[in-house]
Amino acid sequence: MTKLTADTPIMAFAQLQLAAPLARAVSDMGYTIMTPIQAQAIPVVLQGRDVMGAAQTGTGKTAAFALPLLQRLLRHESSSASPARHPVRALVLLPTRELADQVAEQIKLYGKYTQLRSAVVFGGIDMKPQTLELIKGIEVLVATPGRLIDHIEAKNCVLSQVEYVVLDEADRMLDIGFLPDLQRILSFLPHQRTTLLFSATFSPEIKRLANSYLHDPVTIEVARSNAMASTVEQHFYRVDDDDKRHALHQILRQRGLKQAFVFVNSKLGCARLARSLEHEGLRTTALHGDKSQDDRLKALESFKSGEVDLLVCTDVAARGLDIKDVPAVFNFDIPFNAEDYIHRVGRTGRAGAAGLAINFVSRTDLRLVADIERMINTKIELEAMEFEENLPDIRKQGHINDGRRLYREEFDVERVQRSVRRDCKPARIDPFFDKPYEQQPVDTSPSWETVAPRHGVRGISSNIKPRKKLAALFTPV
Repeated sequence: MTKLTADTPIMAFAQLQLAAPLARAVSDMGYTIMTPIQAQAIPVVLQGRDVMGAAQTGTGKTAAFALPLLQRLLRHESSSASPARHPVRALVLLPTRELADQVAEQIKLYGKYTQLRSAVVFGGIDMKPQTLELIKGIEVLVATPGRLIDHIEAKNCVLSQVEYVVLDEADRMLDIGFLPDLQRILSFLPHQRTTLLFSATFSPEIKRLANSYLHDPVTIEVARSNAMASTVEQHFYRVDDDDKRHALHQILRQRGLKQAFVFVNSKLGCARLARSLEHEGLRTTALHGDKSQDDRLKALESFKSGEVDLLVCTDVAARGLDIKDVPAVFNFDIPFNAEDYIHRVGRTGRAGAAGLAINFVSRTDLRLVADIERMINTKIELEAMEFEENLPDIRKQGHINDGRRLYREEFDVERVQRSVRRDCKPARIDPFFDKPYEQQPVDTSPSWETVAPRHGVRGISSNIKPRKKLAALFTPV
């Protein structure tokens, strides 16, 4: 196993000697100098070697595998309309729909001057449009594992001619539970292929996966394992759960932040917090797994275009989303997994820009903060949050994240009493209970002794009923 470090000198894209269509596309996108992961991975992939790449998020991993793949696939490009001339040659697997859509858009931009076709398939939307695109024939297929298996079972795509497979954000796919799906998909691929595995972190599970499916890979680490961008300024504020929204408003106003990610741990808490912040006058949208794919794409697009200021989201937005110039990330809830903290903070400070990471720590989050401290190998100091008096008391609007009902600390006592009197109905009166107690005579005999005895036939007890007399039908002769 060959291992490369971040000591590679700075290189320009012009030194790669890319094909003219790819070089033209790179120039149109304004790329001039390669990032460290690009400078080390692209030459290795061009040689056809397997790669296990580790780089912090926002360092250009997509171009690191997309450009050399397109370069090597140019020998297969064809102007023929026949689907048989356009089999799937490269497969890119990603954990989330948003990331798959983003990578597919980047690949289309890189290959827009070539005759190579690409498509993306992911869940949450109808399969029919995706099926029609697959039937036409494509060389590069970008997919999420679950939807790809659906198309394989429907026989919409054949993977027997795949030459390159890319596992991007592999650690996240394992966290979600995609390992059985990955193993099943890889069983459909040829054994002779080039496998590229990219991840922001190297866990023991990732290393076992690489040992199973990569052949003599070149390990590329452009930053310390599980490291964060040095351009991100981090703050951990000790804040009670009831004061978190108050603190969010104050920091937004003090620092003049125009846009920011606000991460929450649960889907329900995400929806409630977004609705609360919108009622408080902030342009906000929510992004979580319970929303439809159309709503998720609309939320991302509105945030990218600047229509909304805050994107309240779960960890579905923590991986790979490339939204430039986002100045800050708020961890409204400290993540349960320390690795997710690295990915969340990676949404800001991208491509060398300055970023800000604000973390609200309650008393129950101290253990999670200790896990983050061990992960980033940095001592974390908790800061006290001092609130300004001129800010509105947002706490009067109630608890949003824990699901309790809204309440008010100040209220009109007389109004409450009037409403109670109005709502209370008079009780029904039973006259039986208003009558005075009447004592029964002591010498009263039992009722069964006062009944007069029946007089029956003489010699027969009075308790025996006499027989009824019936008319005889025949008289004896």
